[in-house]
Amino acid sequence: MDRKDAYQAKLQAQLDEWKADIAKLRAKAEKAQAEARLKYMEEVDDLRAQQKKAEARLEALQNAQGEAWKDLKSGVEAAWDEMGDAMKRAWGRFS
Repeated sequence: MDRKDAYQAKLQAQLDEWKADIAKLRAKAEKAQAEARLKYMEEVDDLRAQQKKAEARLEALQNAQGEAWKDLKSGVEAAWDEMGDAMKRAWGRFS
């Protein structure tokens, strides 16, 4: 496995974990009282939008030829940091 494949596998694993976390947050939101449910569902929708951005960055990285993937790496890492921070904030609000 080359460096690009290993890096992609690491990103995909994190993305899969976030998908599962978003599903858990959605389940919590559905159990909340009406007013809180709306707020939580908005947050879940925002997380899904960020997840889609992260998926698009990963796809671009996967489609990069040769060493071009290294040029995309900083953008991918920024998207991953943003998504990770959003997940931490969401878990804090849902707790």
